[in-house]
Amino acid sequence: MAIVGVVLGLIGLGVTLVGVAGQLLPRRFTVAQQQEIMRWEVGKRWQEFPAGKVFAPSVAYSPPAVLDDTGGSVSLAAHRVGIARQASCPAATDPAVATVLSRNGCEAVLRASYVDDTDSYVVTVGVAVFPSTAQAARAQRQLAAPSLTRRNPAPGVHAVAFPGTPAAGFTDSRRQISASMGDSAYGSYVVMYTVGFTDNRPRVPVTADSYADAELTSAGVGVAESVTSALDTPPAPPSCPGAPGC
Repeated sequence: MAIVGVVLGLIGLGVTLVGVAGQLLPRRFTVAQQQEIMRWEVGKRWQEFPAGKVFAPSVAYSPPAVLDDTGGSVSLAAHRVGIARQASCPAATDPAVATVLSRNGCEAVLRASYVDDTDSYVVTVGVAVFPSTAQAARAQRQLAAPSLTRRNPAPGVHAVAFPGTPAAGFTDSRRQISASMGDSAYGSYVVMYTVGFTDNRPRVPVTADSYADAELTSAGVGVAESVTSALDTPPAPPSCPGAPGC
């Protein structure tokens, strides 16, 4: 009986040690938990990143294919001329867009303006912030509805002018193209852009001029993609120690 007691005691001690060792090992996240933490980290960037990291001082972008006869070797650039104050979603966008954003829980809009290196085009880019990726994706799908996109130009983010720069005269009435992009796997953002000319020419059906349409679109997409990349690039998968929840 004494031997049996010793054996049972050793078994109990072994089970206890296994339990203690399990508690001391780093926590392991499931794939779903990792994805949730990564989305949470990306969702905080609009508040944690310096404005200059969200809106880079300079953005390189490719010219449209219709204008590039060098096989893609040419790179164009736009430089930032100013960053606007954070605004509410209705204050920063046209009413039709504001309705969509607010319906899906939009919390704020961040904006900045860029001018291309020839001082010919001006781009205002806006970041609409949402509580979740699902809300951002739903808003982007609704913004892409034909009832909005078939207008010329489509409703979008308000232009932001900065005195003393080539963008000084950029107003909503001079917007030529407006669009949005979003639906990222991680980012709870919708990035919008509007593009126009830096001179005083009025709004025209720019789509009737394929060259101007291609150049303006290329500049707008290039700036918007830079901002999207800064905010939406997925972080490294979390692991313990060091990650939230460890």
